[in-house]
Amino acid sequence: MRENKATNRKQFIGTVVSDKMNKTVVVLVERLVKHPLYKKYIRRRRKFMAHDAQNICRAGDKVLIEETRPLSRHKRWMVKQILEKAKVLDKGEKESA
Repeated sequence: MRENKATNRKQFIGTVVSDKMNKTVVVLVERLVKHPLYKKYIRRRRKFMAHDAQNICRAGDKVLIEETRPLSRHKRWMVKQILEKAKVLDKGEKESA
């Protein structure tokens, strides 16, 4: 009989950039990588499609995604937790930068 061990699945923190699909969100993950020759840090970005079973994620949310089995042609990630909800602006309100 197999023991139920903790799995070592990859996890990333990213921002939801699209929530237009049903039960799917697109998450943008940014990371800093040191250039091998110039030793300067470069920002690398990658988009992942992640499964959102309850359709609760909205664009701008900060989420934790975890690697899972293939769910569709492009989906291999699942939203594990919403870390921070996006700020909702009213129609007349402008964001101060």
